[in-house]
Amino acid sequence: MKKISRITSILLLLFVLMSLLTSCLWISPGNLTGNASDNNEYATKEEVRDLVEGIEENVTVNGGDNYNVEINSNGNQNLLAASKGLLSAVSVHCKFKVTTVSTPMFGQSTSKTETIPTAGSGVIYQLDKNTGSAYIITNYHVVYYKGANTDNDISDDITVHLYGLEDEKYAINAEYIGGSMNYDIAVLEVKNSDVLRTSNAMAAEFADSNDVAILDTAIAIGNPEDFGLSATVGAVNVESENIVMTSVDGSAYISLRVIRTDAAVNGGNSGGGLFNDKGQIIGIVNAKMSDSSIDNIGYAIPSNVAKYVADNIIFYDKQDSKNDCVYRALIGITVGVEAAGTNYDIETGKITRYEKVRVEEVSAGGLSEGKLSVGDIIKSVSVDGVTYEVQRTFNVVDIMLTARKTSKVVINIERAGEAIAVEYDMSKASLSAW
Repeated sequence: MKKISRITSILLLLFVLMSLLTSCLWISPGNLTGNASDNNEYATKEEVRDLVEGIEENVTVNGGDNYNVEINSNGNQNLLAASKGLLSAVSVHCKFKVTTVSTPMFGQSTSKTETIPTAGSGVIYQLDKNTGSAYIITNYHVVYYKGANTDNDISDDITVHLYGLEDEKYAINAEYIGGSMNYDIAVLEVKNSDVLRTSNAMAAEFADSNDVAILDTAIAIGNPEDFGLSATVGAVNVESENIVMTSVDGSAYISLRVIRTDAAVNGGNSGGGLFNDKGQIIGIVNAKMSDSSIDNIGYAIPSNVAKYVADNIIFYDKQDSKNDCVYRALIGITVGVEAAGTNYDIETGKITRYEKVRVEEVSAGGLSEGKLSVGDIIKSVSVDGVTYEVQRTFNVVDIMLTARKTSKVVINIERAGEAIAVEYDMSKASLSAW
């Protein structure tokens, strides 16, 4: 009997401990994600401020209706960064109508139309809470299906859901306004959404991906396998590399510059954000390496590229809503590396790469003929008064995405020890669709 009583006491103690643990696990997510007090649907800006600041003193919520969260703390860093990232994350659902025609050897042809659903992720890039409007960045391949019954094979039935509002009644209609198969970036627009207007969503904050270094925190937030928005954490393994992929329409191979990460990503994560420990976007997840012998090799389009492409799409859409392309300025040069090395920052402990970028070739008949010469060292590029330092060869290509058909571009070079500013006036003829 004593033995039975002792066992009973132990079991009772375990039950009480499990009850307490379960309560803690259930309460914590609610406190961290900012559930509203009464209807349990939406949180106000003030509730978000109270909840987030209650976790860590060095976290602030700024702004009016379109507020943002700043994280200046080392405590619970990944938790806070993921919470901030979730406020700008969306799941993306597309439907494609596809018609197939069967032609038997004898008899008449028959056709069948079916609706094919797909799922991915996205991030809120720009947001106006007052009007319930937003621009959302996702991957081009998320909204594309080869053979769909649309002129461009892009879905004409797109909805997005915010974190915690993934029930169908909270679906937000979105429209594709442009994208690039070569960059695998697309932009969606939301107009006049009551769900968005009354939610606690906010626009993502974009970090400078040129500052990303190996072993920086990488938090992938997305909709894996359409199970709902979730987060995984890992690190940056390579800050910049090129991968070759088959284009989504299967017509060609394309080269993409990406960040490599070991944060777990799966089908459905495409288009979602890769965040740093400040909850800032460092990349847009777009691919993973799949092989039975490979674990956790995922890729993300650098935030600077995603931002430049999105701004490009939005600009030209406002000029002409029928335009859905990305335009990059071409100045008729090929660049290469004169010298390369690394810098070690003793204060942060980070090691970064640098390249001395030189002009390798000047195209005959191009904009740079008679202006630049082989061997010129490119120090920086200015576009409409905004100057970008050139420390890697890819900087030159990326920066050209920011030039518009009326832009003034200045290439600042060094030639034989002399600093020279070379000016260009862009025109529609100097732009190429990508």
